[in-house]
Amino acid sequence: MWIERWDPEDETFWKEEGGEKVARRNLAFSVLSEHIGFSVWSLWSVMVLFMGPEYGIDAAGKFFLVSMATLVGAVVRVPYTFAVARFGGRNWTVIAASLLLLPTVAAFVVMEPGTSYSTFMLCALLTGVGGGNFASSMTNINSFFPLRKKGWALGLNAGGGNIGVPVVQLVGLAVIGASGGPRVVLGIYIPLVLVSAVCAFLFMDSISSVRNDTGAVKAATRDAHTWIMSFLYVGTFGSFIGYGFAFGLVLQTQFGRTPLEAAQLTFIGPLLGSLIRPVGGWLADRFGGARITLWNFLGMGAATGVVVLASVRESLPLFVGAFVALFVLTGLGNGSTYKMIPGIFQAKAEASGLVGEAAAAQGRRLSGAAMGLIGAVGGLGGLGINLALRQSFQTVGSGTGAYIAFLAFYGVCAAVTWAVYLRRPVARTVPAADTEEKPQLSYAEV
Repeated sequence: MWIERWDPEDETFWKEEGGEKVARRNLAFSVLSEHIGFSVWSLWSVMVLFMGPEYGIDAAGKFFLVSMATLVGAVVRVPYTFAVARFGGRNWTVIAASLLLLPTVAAFVVMEPGTSYSTFMLCALLTGVGGGNFASSMTNINSFFPLRKKGWALGLNAGGGNIGVPVVQLVGLAVIGASGGPRVVLGIYIPLVLVSAVCAFLFMDSISSVRNDTGAVKAATRDAHTWIMSFLYVGTFGSFIGYGFAFGLVLQTQFGRTPLEAAQLTFIGPLLGSLIRPVGGWLADRFGGARITLWNFLGMGAATGVVVLASVRESLPLFVGAFVALFVLTGLGNGSTYKMIPGIFQAKAEASGLVGEAAAAQGRRLSGAAMGLIGAVGGLGGLGINLALRQSFQTVGSGTGAYIAFLAFYGVCAAVTWAVYLRRPVARTVPAADTEEKPQLSYAEV
């Protein structure tokens, strides 16, 4: 249904007039749809485990397959973000969920030895529509919750979606362990896609006040913070999805694990990273997103240093342990960075002289537009990770070179977070209507 009045910042509306109940219901079914979307987006991280020598595809070719799925998933996030305002959150969720039938049915038809590499590539590209679900889901849920609850709500929404990565890998592990084929995995997900579409149709809502706003899009693209946060999100979410897609292949290629042995380890990191994402949002609500993000990047650098050491020593236990820690940190960082986005834009609105609901509405307007761009650029980080690993294995026969590059990148992310959001206030003082200056705002609290 369409909701005509929506004012989550009004405590009476939120607590006494049913706003919180409606928001939580939409959050629950948004999580379901996004969860299935992530599983479909991640399908080829599982499909490649079934592709033995009889498929005639080497490790570099497999890395390229998962890279292309990552690429499309990142690119479609931009139109998916704006589709919420064009069609309504409920309606677009139904459409987006239904589109997941394309890659699942296509892969079910062609997944067998003898199929051409170009056909597999086309199927992998189609799974990218699952990545778009994240952007539309986050934009939609961002409109339902008040600022004080956004870190928790967006973290829970994204974490429930992210967990689709390890879940599909667990399904793959179960099927491999039972000596089943890849079509069994696909046969499980096709009806789940239908369930998510039907539930969105029956139980979700659209907010009438959310409309396409080309001015908001233009303002978001011109704002430096959109691109700074995109860069930081490359470091957190780009790492999560890139490692989630590539980890099983790395275990097979660098450490000689069988598909079953790789599948037994692949899901652990993405599972913990997904579960911890709401905690990252909660910590950001309590201590400030910039502070949590800074310490998180420092931790990611330390974990990556251990990954480099384990790679050089060829120590599988140390390698897996460090990568699991890295996955956990990517999840925390995903939550803290996404909490920062609405806070930054509301802080800017307040700095411009807006107060109360006017500032909140402006913050929602710009942050909703920015989220699609930030999510898209962040998803491209997963492409970069897979291509870097592919190149490293082709060049030196291991992933060590790529891990060193990732370590340097996390150092840059930490430096940017500190310099922009913690070193000094970044919002200039602005004259109020009575010509008095408002105090400078610090984004350390957002």
